[in-house]
Amino acid sequence: MYQVLIADDHPLFREAIARVIDDGFPGSTLLEASSLDAALEVAADNDDLDLVLLDLNMPGMQGLGGLIQLRNEFPTLPAVVVSAEEDKRVILQTMTYGAVGFITKSTPRKQMILALEQILSGSIYLPSDIIRADMAAAPARPESAVPPEVLETLTRKQLQVFERMARGEPNKVIAYELNIAESTVKAHVSAILRKLGATNRVQAILAAGDIDFGAYLRRPASRV
Repeated sequence: MYQVLIADDHPLFREAIARVIDDGFPGSTLLEASSLDAALEVAADNDDLDLVLLDLNMPGMQGLGGLIQLRNEFPTLPAVVVSAEEDKRVILQTMTYGAVGFITKSTPRKQMILALEQILSGSIYLPSDIIRADMAAAPARPESAVPPEVLETLTRKQLQVFERMARGEPNKVIAYELNIAESTVKAHVSAILRKLGATNRVQAILAAGDIDFGAYLRRPASRV
């Protein structure tokens, strides 16, 4: 069904991920690598790879440097970071450096399958529970990079969508929570990115910073 490269230096974790993929995507071809160099060799020898699952801490990675090297050498190969890291800043950094998803190693099996389904369907995946928890718990966060006058141009519905985007929620979840069509959510996301001058969703999330969405949503409902 799919051809997936699992790049991690821990054999037990590679085995665990392989079982997850076998359960969720029967018939998929699984390849393995235990270092960045090995992963690059496998990618070079298999130009029909659908996905690479990449550990940040295996030999040769040098943190995000390995992700950057992989993206530079194979720009069309979707890369998902699978890591024990749970720092929101690191998670978002991986996305700005070209990853299409970030899955924590503590993610339950069913959720991991859903995350991979979302990624393989062409969407990005962020662990929304960590992003929400980080936003709620942080005692001090940087101010929003979005000027108030720009936020004032967003309609109430766009603000609601933007707020959920900032939590890392995918379009399908936003559509369900706001009781609107997913195509409507996509239209709102496009409008939000245009007004913010952002080129992608991750830039918008980073720009959200410490926006008090509640204050803007409490304003008179003159626009929808």
